[in-house]
Amino acid sequence: MAAEMLLQYLWEHRLWEQCDSFTTDGRRLVILDPGLRNNNAGPDFFNAKIELDGKVWAGNVEIHVRASDWRRHNHQHDPAYDNVILHVVGIEDEVICRRDGSPIPQFIIPFTDDYRRRYDAMVANPAQLPCADEIALIPPIYLTDWISSLGYERLYAKADRIIDYNQRFGGDWLATAYVAMARALGFSTNAEPMERLAFATPLRALLKHRTELPMVEALLLGQAGFIPGDNTGLSPEDVAYVDTLRQHYHFLSAKYGLKAPGDLGWKMARMRPANSPLRRIAALVAMIADGFDFGRQFIHITSDADVRRLLDVHLYGYWVNHYSIGRAGVYAPVAFSADTVTRLIINAVVPLLYAYGTTIGSDSHCNKAIELLEAQDPESNSVVQIFTSVGVPCHSAFASQALIQLRRAYCEPRKCLYCRLGHRILAAKAKP
Repeated sequence: MAAEMLLQYLWEHRLWEQCDSFTTDGRRLVILDPGLRNNNAGPDFFNAKIELDGKVWAGNVEIHVRASDWRRHNHQHDPAYDNVILHVVGIEDEVICRRDGSPIPQFIIPFTDDYRRRYDAMVANPAQLPCADEIALIPPIYLTDWISSLGYERLYAKADRIIDYNQRFGGDWLATAYVAMARALGFSTNAEPMERLAFATPLRALLKHRTELPMVEALLLGQAGFIPGDNTGLSPEDVAYVDTLRQHYHFLSAKYGLKAPGDLGWKMARMRPANSPLRRIAALVAMIADGFDFGRQFIHITSDADVRRLLDVHLYGYWVNHYSIGRAGVYAPVAFSADTVTRLIINAVVPLLYAYGTTIGSDSHCNKAIELLEAQDPESNSVVQIFTSVGVPCHSAFASQALIQLRRAYCEPRKCLYCRLGHRILAAKAKP
């Protein structure tokens, strides 16, 4: 499959000397248009246009490593392949025909041995960054352009998720912001469980009891599965708190017809107390107790200072000095460190602003989202370190988000052919 993808890539980008191209039966071949790549069933490229001995043909193109793959894949019996005008192959080991018996012109696509070796070395290289040696040789303008595109690619994906939330909520941006914030509070470790918890626990029910803090805590912690089933090992203070949680959760879950979603897949191992999902839920409770003002005000954000004021959250009661039930910690009423606020801006505020602007057609909101992202310091994590260690610059959160997108979407799945950096490195070695 990898070899076939390589041939498709060569064809799509015309990475061979085309001045002396001939089909295997001796006809001069000119590629006028390689066509549009098809990622679904059917021929590999639609609506291609070629010239054979001066006659123009329009139709589809199929690509295989060996010509005989046509028969092995049973294309000779499939009407979807009747309009194939050219069969592009790495090796011609037989003549192939359409259903009516008419032969299809074949073209052996040329490429250098060095190109194939370089491609294999990149996609099979166990190194964290298989193109590390070549990145430093790429002109900065190409690197900057690709980083910019990747930053937008990641932001679009996050905004699309939030637009999906909003559609599920019938255009309710308050409920949308609630789920987006819950997911962001889970960070990468518990994002999915926090999102599922928010969907399973309607904001409208929580806001009805926002002046009764223990009830809000009970509803979210009960839905999350964090209320202990018994009091084993708990101190008298903890027992009193847990008993209250149980009573409130039993009442509220019945009142609103709610059912806990079961095992949410919480991850707790090797986690700092401040990042405990129970403490993150407590922070969400604190935001709801204040009326979830964030959900109403995010559309009016004009500066970094504005959003930091909105995210100046203080914990209440039991959670001021606990990070889990029965586990006390350092007295810490402030819910978020400055670094945590930055991460919430990156993962919740910016995507929300961009999604809102996209939905209502407001360029000013979209531009403000970009400005806010560019105003944040770059993230400090292992992914960013991989790229900065080989000379890739990273001066803002927009750039660090781009590098995360590059790593997750291209480097890890070894999609070097679809990365502009990989394309530039490989294309230079494709032609004899």
